[in-house]
Amino acid sequence: MKNIFVLTEVFAILMLMAFINNNLHVDVYKVDTNLSSLEWTGEKITRKHTGTIKLLKGEIKNNHGHITGNFEIDMNSIVNTDVSSPEGRTKLEAHLKSPDFFDVVKFPNATFVIKSVSPLNYIQPGQFTHNVTGQLTIKDKTNEVSFDANISMQDNKVTCTGTAVIDRSKFDVRHQSKTFFPEIGDRVVYDNFTLKFNVVAIK
Repeated sequence: MKNIFVLTEVFAILMLMAFINNNLHVDVYKVDTNLSSLEWTGEKITRKHTGTIKLLKGEIKNNHGHITGNFEIDMNSIVNTDVSSPEGRTKLEAHLKSPDFFDVVKFPNATFVIKSVSPLNYIQPGQFTHNVTGQLTIKDKTNEVSFDANISMQDNKVTCTGTAVIDRSKFDVRHQSKTFFPEIGDRVVYDNFTLKFNVVAIK
């Protein structure tokens, strides 16, 4: 009889451990930096510029529907795509990397940490599926950023696409910003820039 009680207790403990492990299971998806892309657009009164920037690494975690994630961006990888002349393109890229803008020598990386992902109501075909909120850090300044995105989880892959609007003045990016220089007039470079993203992560 004693052996039966012992076996019963052992079985109960094993079942409890299995239950705990099952509930603690988290699916982890590593960002494929070759399949992922980031495209930026910045504007001033007279024109706009476009370009790309690269993800260094990142991961997305799915804990029973609770999605979090973290990403690291290589600020040295800023590239311009709209200026046709090599000299002009090189000059613009160097300016964006300088202390006037992102000061990449001092601050080589930016980060984004997902804090919450919420499904959107009344989703129509072709529309965004979720709202994403997280902490963006540029030049050691951290601010909350929120945007809508299309998030798809299929088989062993997560795809997240959308466009985030970022206010550079919140990250102490001052060059020709009306926030810091209210009398700048028509030489203003708008504070808001957009970052179009296509992030692919593999389980």
